Amino acid sequence: MGQFDDRIDAYIAKSGDFAKPILIHIREVVHRASPLINETVKWGMPFFDYKGPICMMAAFKQHCAFGFWKASRLNDPDRLLQGSDEESAAGSFGRINKMEDLPSDEALTSFIHQMIALNESGVKEPKKVSAPKAEIPMPNDFDKLLRNNLTAMSNYEKFSPSCKREYLEWFVEAKTEATREKRMQQALEWICEGKTRHWKYK
Repeated sequence: MGQFDDRIDAYIAKSGDFAKPILIHIREVVHRASPLINETVKWGMPFFDYKGPICMMAAFKQHCAFGFWKASRLNDPDRLLQGSDEESAAGSFGRINKMEDLPSDEALTSFIHQMIALNESGVKEPKKVSAPKAEIPMPNDFDKLLRNNLTAMSNYEKFSPSCKREYLEWFVEAKTEATREKRMQQALEWICEGKTRHWKYK
């Protein structure tokens, strides 16, 4: 990874005519803001890094996107930022169709300097705490199948809560009663062998 990456040149070259001047301008603003920033490609998009992601840009069929990796942590007195989802197709400033849709160079440079400071500080984005999932009750008919098979019952009790839930979710997601019953029989066979729901992928 270096200050300039040939892959970014190729990305810009194959972008739509409306997108080329926008991407070129963003690239110039980023590097003008700091010579410390290096270019790379992640998820098929141009990224600008310094001790971690700073920002990214992308070109789509009818619009461009430009976003900051930790947009929610940036000081934005003029309320220019429209979202903090780094992988959003609209980036941090909505859909960019022309140069005028971009904030001023001064505003972008301020955000870039803030991002550099954040990355230098080593402060990580706080992890999002997801709401606990609703408990899935044990179906009576599957409970009966387990109780009639001591090996299956013993193995099932040893499974972690998440492994048990994977089986219960599988039953709940069945579209028909026949599919549900088939899944329960298959689950009983796997559990007898001590296998979790996704044993094939482990």
